[in-house]
Amino acid sequence: MTEQTPAIDAALAARVAALDLVSAVLSRRVPFDDAWEGHRGVRLLEPRDRAFVRLLCATTLRRLGQIDACIAASLTKPGQQLKAVVQDILRLGAAQLLFLNTPAHAAVDTAVELAIIRKQHPYKGLINAILRRLAREGQTLLAAQDAGRLNTPDWLWLSWRKHYGTGPTRAMVETHLGEAPLDITVKGDGAAWAEKLGGVLLPTGSIRRPSGGQVTELPGFEDGVWWVQDAAAAIPARLFGNLKGRTAVDLCAAPGGKTAQLAAAGASVTAVDRSDKRLVRLTENMQRLGLDKVTTIVADATEWRPDAPVDAVLLDAPCSATGTIRRHPDVARLKDEEDVEKLGRIQSRMLYRAVDMLKPGGTLVYCTCSLQPEEGEVQVTNLLYRRPEMEVVPVTADEVGGMAELLTPEGFVRCHPGHLADQGGMDGFFAARLRRVR
Repeated sequence: MTEQTPAIDAALAARVAALDLVSAVLSRRVPFDDAWEGHRGVRLLEPRDRAFVRLLCATTLRRLGQIDACIAASLTKPGQQLKAVVQDILRLGAAQLLFLNTPAHAAVDTAVELAIIRKQHPYKGLINAILRRLAREGQTLLAAQDAGRLNTPDWLWLSWRKHYGTGPTRAMVETHLGEAPLDITVKGDGAAWAEKLGGVLLPTGSIRRPSGGQVTELPGFEDGVWWVQDAAAAIPARLFGNLKGRTAVDLCAAPGGKTAQLAAAGASVTAVDRSDKRLVRLTENMQRLGLDKVTTIVADATEWRPDAPVDAVLLDAPCSATGTIRRHPDVARLKDEEDVEKLGRIQSRMLYRAVDMLKPGGTLVYCTCSLQPEEGEVQVTNLLYRRPEMEVVPVTADEVGGMAELLTPEGFVRCHPGHLADQGGMDGFFAARLRRVR
């Protein structure tokens, strides 16, 4: 009995942390990564338990629509409103039973213990009854669900269907159901490193391998040969072409994947970000990669300007991040249409400022990890109307590994999670290449 106690304590401690984190996202609208970094209890867990907490939280957030529908179907009083903390306890229990193959006794018993810890004693019986019913009937309920649609907030589904059509939207939301693989950008021979890393070389040049394991223990990490970067996120910096000996500004640069690409291509790079903490991390990343000649500046991109015009500006603007839901399922629960509108105004100001930084003949690449047209195509259309000195330089299929499906008729890059779906998908990304003609 004594030997089992630590394991039981660890199991419950992990679920307490998961409850805190899920509640932070769903009740207080805190981004998951911020909640994770600020949670002291997570840091005290063993690595295996920390991995379980992250998996449990990600699964709960990724499958939230299905989970809530199953809970609602299991209530003895249809339409019964539950306290937020009780609902979250049930969500964690349901995620374990329905998707993580946790033994029923472990999922149910720890959920009841969570109710006691959170002083929800009157709900112990309800929690026990609902979860035991889900242990018996949950898979039948899941089989009757439209998983992709249920897990997608209405406003996103309607927006994507209007812009992309029903088929592509369906492909996107179904890709969101799976965990994203690990994508890597390498400084050297991509094919050779794909073999060393046990991955495959994607058409766009990124290396892809299954997620899981310690990234820092993979070959080449300590030597600064490569860095983690989604295949879609790696495309914009490649659109500048030859940068050797040229000056480049990377706006909103942290954590530095695109900065590294620009520096590795031979540019003299100034990385600008409003967060000094994030720029410290960027600097550490550049040092590991042997690209430590990058200049960093803490500044607001809507106000800062370089001492002299530059050859290239990369603006990866702050956005709703709806293209990253497969990696960050909390985004679907944190963002709404008001966020898109508010961020759109910020993007417009940054775009105009970026144009002012360019030499005549200089190149601007504007990108966002958003699937919302208001944060991509609409922004560029408005910029071209108001700044006639700018023109589009269309991206060609050979610049994206022959994947013509990533390109719009205007020559913009428009990736979505349904692309490369049979290999794990891509983040949703928009990128436009523009040139200052005078």
